[in-house]
Amino acid sequence: MPLTGLRVIDLTRILAGPFATMMLGDMGAEVLKIERPGTGDDARNWGPPFIDGISTYFLSVNRNKHSVTLDLKSEVGKGVLWELIETADVVISNFRVGVMDSLGFSFEEVAERAPRCVYGLINGYGQSGERAQRPSFDVVVQAESGLMDLTGYADGKPTKVGVSIADEIAGLYMVQGILLALLERQQTERGQLVEVALHDALLSMFTFQAQRYLSAGLQPQRMGNRHPSIVPYETFEAADGTIVVAVGTEGIWERFCTVLGVQHLLGNEKFTRNPDRVANREQLGKELAPVFLRHPVAYWEEQLSASGVPCGRVRALNEAIESERRTGRDMVVEIDGLELLGVPIKLSRSPAQVKGRPPQLGEHTEAVLTSLGHTVEEISEWRDAGVI
Repeated sequence: MPLTGLRVIDLTRILAGPFATMMLGDMGAEVLKIERPGTGDDARNWGPPFIDGISTYFLSVNRNKHSVTLDLKSEVGKGVLWELIETADVVISNFRVGVMDSLGFSFEEVAERAPRCVYGLINGYGQSGERAQRPSFDVVVQAESGLMDLTGYADGKPTKVGVSIADEIAGLYMVQGILLALLERQQTERGQLVEVALHDALLSMFTFQAQRYLSAGLQPQRMGNRHPSIVPYETFEAADGTIVVAVGTEGIWERFCTVLGVQHLLGNEKFTRNPDRVANREQLGKELAPVFLRHPVAYWEEQLSASGVPCGRVRALNEAIESERRTGRDMVVEIDGLELLGVPIKLSRSPAQVKGRPPQLGEHTEAVLTSLGHTVEEISEWRDAGVI
């Protein structure tokens, strides 16, 4: 696998950091997840549901990792962590700004003792700026970034996205940053600081919506399932459910009208080009809505897809997962009786592997400490003292 031989010291918890380190583990990195003795990652208890005493929340982002318990406020815990960092290629945390410094593991200190180590930091708002010291979770960043204000229907209230998108995007960016830093290390033999703030990460996703404001002063508004710049690009009610269509080009518009049997719209100057349709979206919607009601979703899916019109059924998550099982793309995998989502990056020669079930708390502590040269007696003494 691409990252085989890479050692990652994972001090993260909850979602953004664990999502990032899981992806590194999927691609072959050895991930040592450092957890508090007795309690571990807070997400272990974010349930129900629980499977074998572990929350499904934790299970979703902690495969391919080894769990090591260390009390980082103890001298023993700090000493062992330094031993691990000095053997590592990457150390990553998502504590609040200043916590790693207060524990004695600032970037500067790590860079001095382990100069080749890449140092990843995930936080809410970055290490600088007026909000640097504020605590945050995904939903807060969704609100602060403008995403909630943009999500939902015009006559409804601001709404969060159904997944923890700020956490997950920050995790994706952190993986990119780590890989870039490792690539640069091949030239300089030195690691560097990689920082990703949830707020920065989410704001970067606004792309065309932000550009409408930056370049034209247009404030994006909640539009439900509609698109501000493309019409029709939305959902319609069919006879037995909801279908979404994406008419993104003029060629698709012509084929769309042919399938629906509304070729007369092609000659209507109100709908000739996309800017015309955007300006007259309400009238166009009234023309199209009753047509979709004539047939079930499956009929429209078949007819539109055959004509090259992007469309799809609005599915519940269980429908999407059960449908995915039939595709053969390994997006639902099983390890030791536990089903998990698969890896979306498909490499032809060195594919990812889901080979390690999410660990029990401290499952690998003794093995890792032994590999560092510590004796059984030392390990037993530390366990009795509660520092591992």
